[in-house]
Amino acid sequence: MIDFNLKAKTAYLRLVDQKDATFICSLRNDDQLNTYISKSTADEEAQRQWIINYKQRELNGEEYYFIICRKSDDLQIGTVRLYDFQTNPKSFCWGSWILNENKTKYAAVESALLVYEAGFNILKFEQSHYEVMKGNDKVHSFHIKMGAEKVSEDATNIYYVFPKNQHEKNKVHYAKFLG
Repeated sequence: MIDFNLKAKTAYLRLVDQKDATFICSLRNDDQLNTYISKSTADEEAQRQWIINYKQRELNGEEYYFIICRKSDDLQIGTVRLYDFQTNPKSFCWGSWILNENKTKYAAVESALLVYEAGFNILKFEQSHYEVMKGNDKVHSFHIKMGAEKVSEDATNIYYVFPKNQHEKNKVHYAKFLG
């Protein structure tokens, strides 16, 4: 099992566990938070079963699902997932990124930096790829500011890549968020 040890100044990531099912359901079924994510069941037992199945994929190194927590009190404030691992180029996708009203002021920047730290420096990927639904302007703006490159779009999504060398630049530029 990989020891991710992903900590920033005010937030950290830890791997999901079955006990997180209630929290995940509360996030994914909150109408203020779920506009731009795929719909999910509100059934906590179904979510627990999904986590049980996911834990096997985690053991196989196929994907990693994290709870984002506040460092000050360990309160759960969000989720993020690394998945769709590709070999040519060596790339990972990330998503299921949700932060609730209890997030820290810089939780978005910190959690993104930690995602890239996991993907590039722990899992040794060369780039990240992901899509953002059209209309999700805050997230589009965030990714562009972080250095993502728009590569295409369709009727629903805009597609981005984010190279490892940009993460290395960001670690210097955003060092104060890493603590």
